[in-house]
Amino acid sequence: MNGAEYLLDTNVLIYIIKGKPSVRFFAMSEVFTLSVISEMELLGKYRIDPAEQRIVMQMLRDSYIIDIDPFIKQKTIEIRQQYNIKLPDAIVAATAIIKGLSLVTADKEFCKIADLDMILIAL
Repeated sequence: MNGAEYLLDTNVLIYIIKGKPSVRFFAMSEVFTLSVISEMELLGKYRIDPAEQRIVMQMLRDSYIIDIDPFIKQKTIEIRQQYNIKLPDAIVAATAIIKGLSLVTADKEFCKIADLDMILIAL
């Protein structure tokens, strides 16, 4: 498994760091694919301690991080117009849709986005 078919939401990345059994399959990936939003959420944690920051930095070094491009931006706008969803989540969803990836998340809010291929993780 190379992780190229999945976009991991921030909550899944946190569960991987914490060693949660429900994400073990995704933790075996050689490379994690994530949105730049997840990178910012992980590193922007309020009062992140140095040990946790080192773990996150190592995970990010081994990840493929997708930045916002004009197509993702336009899809984000469409998602925000159509659904009542927070901007960071809309960007993550748009990234998965535009890049043709399945979003792996524990957040049920994504279920309302009709054209999003997703895997909902139950904890």
